[in-house]
Amino acid sequence: MGAATTTSIKLDEALKDRLKQLAVAHRRTVHWLMREAIAEYVEREEQKAMTAWSEHQAAKAHRASEAKTEEAVAWLANLEAKGVTTKPGKWPR
Repeated sequence: MGAATTTSIKLDEALKDRLKQLAVAHRRTVHWLMREAIAEYVEREEQKAMTAWSEHQAAKAHRASEAKTEEAVAWLANLEAKGVTTKPGKWPR
């Protein structure tokens, strides 16, 4: 972790009071509570983004696989009907 920098945040009085009460109850500073809350939020959002990306990649691979299957079925039907033996153009050689 790099050097810490100062960031300001504006809170309404009610939320600020609630934070102070929590800080006292947990024997922590308001600063500590805010850092923990922000860190947890960032971690949770990053995890959601990674999960969404993994699901996107899996769906993309699945769609590509379906397209290849449809192409193969069409080629096999053509082979059966006409005796064509060349591979479809998009297939790797």
